[in-house]
Amino acid sequence: MEKSNFYLQRYGFPKSLFFSDPHPDLGMIVVIPCFNEKDLIRSLSSLISCADTQCAVEILVIVNDSERASPEMLAQNQVTYEQSVLWAKKNDSPKRRILLHYESRLPHKQSGVGMARKIGMDEAVRRLDKANRDKGIIICFDADSQCDGNYLSAIEQHFSHHQKCNGASIYFEHPLEGDLSPAHYKGIIFYELFLRYYVNALRYAGFPFAYQTIGSSMAVRSDVYQKQGGMNKRKAGEDFYFLHKVIPLGNFHEINHTRVIPSARSSDRVPFGTGKAISDWLSRNEDHYLTYAPETFRDLKAFLDQASHLFRMKESAATRHLEKLPKSIATFLAENNFIENLNEINQYCGPTPEAFLKRFYAWFNGFKVLKFVHFSRDNFHGNVNIEKATQWLLSTHLEEQHVPVSAKAQLIKLRKIDREA
Repeated sequence: MEKSNFYLQRYGFPKSLFFSDPHPDLGMIVVIPCFNEKDLIRSLSSLISCADTQCAVEILVIVNDSERASPEMLAQNQVTYEQSVLWAKKNDSPKRRILLHYESRLPHKQSGVGMARKIGMDEAVRRLDKANRDKGIIICFDADSQCDGNYLSAIEQHFSHHQKCNGASIYFEHPLEGDLSPAHYKGIIFYELFLRYYVNALRYAGFPFAYQTIGSSMAVRSDVYQKQGGMNKRKAGEDFYFLHKVIPLGNFHEINHTRVIPSARSSDRVPFGTGKAISDWLSRNEDHYLTYAPETFRDLKAFLDQASHLFRMKESAATRHLEKLPKSIATFLAENNFIENLNEINQYCGPTPEAFLKRFYAWFNGFKVLKFVHFSRDNFHGNVNIEKATQWLLSTHLEEQHVPVSAKAQLIKLRKIDREA
């Protein structure tokens, strides 16, 4: 009899997908959403070929489509599902099982990658509960991604060595050469450079929750997943919104001694993300890529450097403090009722500066920081070329003596810095 679980009863996907008993040593489950995907078996093969782990691993695939999916998409999903079921029967093993489920004709308003991840991650909770592993690891992967051979063992070892780790962002590298057009790879260089520039620029500014939030490169403990209300149903950006509920809990880590290799393909399956960014890049037929100006992060830094001084600050002093900040952040804070929110934070934060900062960053969180960055871009500091912005980052924040000029060389430099962080 399946034991009671408050999260599943209250928030979980309302049905079990698999009824077989999990391996008694089940410790990790990889969840893969799959829609209109031709390369699923390549991704499964990459995972199956990983080095042995001490715990048993399940790979849980959610093939899915919506009630508005075209006949061609439905046909591709059916082929992918049937071929992968046959492949799984020949290639899985008791300690590394592949479980496939086809959830077809989801309501249009709910269908998408967020819902597919939720279905799979909720089922992972059920499977781990059956194995009495409430702190088991739920890993998110994509149906067009691959990984290094130590991927599963590296994740297992990290969570084993860091018992308090709530979740992790896993190091990734897009392929920079292959069978796609040169324009594809130029676009992916720019896009990955943008991702790494943004996170490192936030670190320069002093934002404590600056991590990559890539859906194919993240992991979380089952109990933490449940505590934070599970995965959302967003059609895109589900990874960003989910992880920015987990990261503020603390004990969020980076796993940099392995690698996820996401696809460099263009895609129209989601409204934003890697595939959409490459598709837009190709359609613009441009030779440059724009990103947020360094001045935006300088202004943000001026505010965050003084955040601890706001503890127990009176309203009149806070008003004077606001007037001394750079105009972009001062205007943004004023429009977001900063004084009123600061009064409330100080009223309820408790007696210590640490408690204040925890409550402060619950308000000035990853969502609000991104809103400020967009506000600054639209009203004060317009976009600049990515190479120019990265030159500033490497020379100013990361104190590199020899700063590359080309986007590819800058990306390789940032990859090295990120991996060694």
